[in-house]
Amino acid sequence: MNPDDKKFAFLVLGIPLLGLVYCGLGIAAMSSISIVRLHPITSGAIFILLPFGLAAYIWTTASAKAYKK
Repeated sequence: MNPDDKKFAFLVLGIPLLGLVYCGLGIAAMSSISIVRLHPITSGAIFILLPFGLAAYIWTTASAKAYKK
């Protein structure tokens, strides 16, 4: 299997599955942890900003690498 095929398979299969796991963890945390239920705005903002921050970091580092070439 070509390394590019492995990257593509990870993008097609791995990232959506990781997203489902992350959503499941968020729903489980919202239903079982009392502090999350007491502060829904804060916990929701954290839940949204974590993947957004990760995506922004990956995007900017990839753009920096492409800009250097």
